[in-house]
Amino acid sequence: MEQPTIVAIGGGSCGIEPENRALDDYLLGLTGKERPKVCNIPTASGDAFGGIVRFYNAYTSERCRPSHLELFQRTVRDLRSFLLGQDVIYVGGGNTAAMLAIWRQHGVDVILREAWEQGVLLCGVSAGGNCWFEACSTDSFGLDLDALNDGLGFLPGSFCPHYDGEARRRPTLAEFIGAGRLPDGWAADNHAMLRFAGSELVEAVASKPAARGYRVTRNGDGGFEEQTLEMRLLV
Repeated sequence: MEQPTIVAIGGGSCGIEPENRALDDYLLGLTGKERPKVCNIPTASGDAFGGIVRFYNAYTSERCRPSHLELFQRTVRDLRSFLLGQDVIYVGGGNTAAMLAIWRQHGVDVILREAWEQGVLLCGVSAGGNCWFEACSTDSFGLDLDALNDGLGFLPGSFCPHYDGEARRRPTLAEFIGAGRLPDGWAADNHAMLRFAGSELVEAVASKPAARGYRVTRNGDGGFEEQTLEMRLLV
């Protein structure tokens, strides 16, 4: 890839729908390689076994060279060499705040920035989409959605996943951005993905016709504005 690339996914990839692999196919295609090396980092789910199994069911050895990185029961000694040797790093969903804290304890945050700058495709769903931005809307802190302003900051602004999939996502995001608790940013429905080259959005794609991505901003009156992005439907 010519520029550092991040793909933020609103929801619905990595084996969630076995009959619809369009999102995962898109990610593999971005590498330009016949069998790219793809590493799943399932920290946000506590390295849950079920999520790891779904990853291997979606990213089979016929399509790529899959692996995963557990940090709760760590088996990889040289994290830097392992992660920099990948073509794609796919971060799973779960608790964004807990994941970021664990990554920082292990130095994974620093390695991921280096991988991104060297052209490794960084991507992920839900928490795995949130983490790349300065801030996000998250349920990491309890039953209610809240603002998190401690992301990795590879991309400026904020991100909100599951925009159409959870009833409270849209109204709480409007509240957070309107009140200045989150910076201007982006939102993605389930089955939608936003691709960034460097810090610029270059494409929004979806695996279902109704899925959308959005630019979300605070207006001059302290209100909330939402602009629907032009989408490309993956077939």
